[in-house]
Amino acid sequence: MSDSIHDKDAEKRDRMVAEMRQEQQERQAGYREQALKLFPPVCGRCAREFEGKKLRELTVHHKDYNHDNNPPDGSNWELLCIYCHEHEHTRDVQEARSQEDAAAGASRPSLQYSPFAALEARLKHSK
Repeated sequence: MSDSIHDKDAEKRDRMVAEMRQEQQERQAGYREQALKLFPPVCGRCAREFEGKKLRELTVHHKDYNHDNNPPDGSNWELLCIYCHEHEHTRDVQEARSQEDAAAGASRPSLQYSPFAALEARLKHSK
């Protein structure tokens, strides 16, 4: 009996997720189409021009990060290529981390890994 309950819960969850994704795609298609009518097909950061099949690489960035704020005049949008759009969101994450570290007075360890960092000490120790 518990398997059937889990199956029904999973089906309900999957259905809800599918509906939410469909709504999101419809909403995005609506403001994307509007933005493409309002603005030239050019990335607002790198200035690459897009046409034909490449047009799908041009995305709508919400300046205030609120995807529900879609004024008809497009004042909350800018067209960015997928690369610049990703960089825009990554940059904000990095800035937020830096501000948190500065406020806490801590330094975040480097993301770089050096496999030879302790090699000299290990070689001396093994002799």
